[in-house]
Amino acid sequence: MKTLTSFVIIIFLQSLLVHIFCLHQTSSNGILEYSSSTFPSDFLFGTASSAYQYEGAFSTDGKSLNNWDVFTHENPGKILDENNGDIAVDQYHRFREDIQLMTFLGVNSYRFSISWSRVLPRGKLGGINYSGIKYYNILINSLISRGIKPFVTLNHMDYPQELENRFQSWLNPEMQNEFGYLADICFKHFGNRVKYWTTLNEPNQQVILAYITGRFPPSRCSSPYGNCSRGNSEIEPFIAAHNMILAHAKAVNIYKTKYQREQKGSIGIVVQTSWFEPISDSIADKDAAERAQSFYSNWILDPVIYGKYPKEMVNILGTALPQFSSNQVKSLNNSKVDFIGINHYTSYFIQDCLTSSCNAGYGAFKAEGFALKLDRKGNVSIGELTDVDWQHIDPEGFHKMLNYLTDRFWRLAKT
Repeated sequence: MKTLTSFVIIIFLQSLLVHIFCLHQTSSNGILEYSSSTFPSDFLFGTASSAYQYEGAFSTDGKSLNNWDVFTHENPGKILDENNGDIAVDQYHRFREDIQLMTFLGVNSYRFSISWSRVLPRGKLGGINYSGIKYYNILINSLISRGIKPFVTLNHMDYPQELENRFQSWLNPEMQNEFGYLADICFKHFGNRVKYWTTLNEPNQQVILAYITGRFPPSRCSSPYGNCSRGNSEIEPFIAAHNMILAHAKAVNIYKTKYQREQKGSIGIVVQTSWFEPISDSIADKDAAERAQSFYSNWILDPVIYGKYPKEMVNILGTALPQFSSNQVKSLNNSKVDFIGINHYTSYFIQDCLTSSCNAGYGAFKAEGFALKLDRKGNVSIGELTDVDWQHIDPEGFHKMLNYLTDRFWRLAKT
């Protein structure tokens, strides 16, 4: 079993959820104030964004079209309000105002992602877009000048559309080399100041939405998981995830061997987590809850930490799940992460669909582990519903998730 020399779970909360880490206080005049004074002096209190959702400037200064640019332009009905990221919040032009707001909030860290198509418009085949390099250099320097530490994500679900057109992006092993090249360019140009790197953001969620349900580009799926014109929901997601995991390992190896000793930074990966609560005390539902974890966050984290897929996935998927070669296992074992980051939004009740039949629903089918996800048990909700129709406030589930991750990826890894 792989041994970890160091391990930290880092929780990343999107900007709208920043209040979770705030200590609420009321001043003498009754105005609600925020304070971080009770946290340790080295506690990093921050907010986060992604390039496509924030930057805008979708065709400015040499940036090429990415997968989301094409997807939102060609499929406006796929977006709730038929909007797109052409302008977004225009951070490309207004980042100085954004940094002023961060300073006002009192944060000392900011996680943002690199727009792949802004730095390498054609991937490895084209040249570096130095206008993109300049933008990120100015952004990084501006953050540091205000005492805000930059956390940089190499990829947050966007990539040059040319890579999709040329070889189907994550369905092709060539994407591993493309990602390694992107990582190398970013480490070279930004790593003397960036001390916290994330390889991929939520690859588990990206694969589910892009290759199982088809709701995200490249919108590939098959019935009964979704209604797409192309794709295979029981084969392609596992190929795409396999390539993402190996691309992550390649980037980590590049950083560890070429840059980390001099730049003295750290590198990890961020997955999305949910807490999965068995809907009953039956063994079947408890086993289903564990399958739900294995087909979600453990799908990515088990290979990253242990060099192999969860046994629950192997048992159900069989040959549909790609195997790691001996060289790939070695690569994974040589790419120890310095931290695991998690984005956590909600919890679900889980009902077994392997030993008993379920009505169609999210999680009920083979590629999802035969674990039906529900937000209610009779009249009992998993938590208070937020303004986002699938997010529920469940502090106990969040606490259980942290304990689960600690047990699986820290205590077990030390044995």
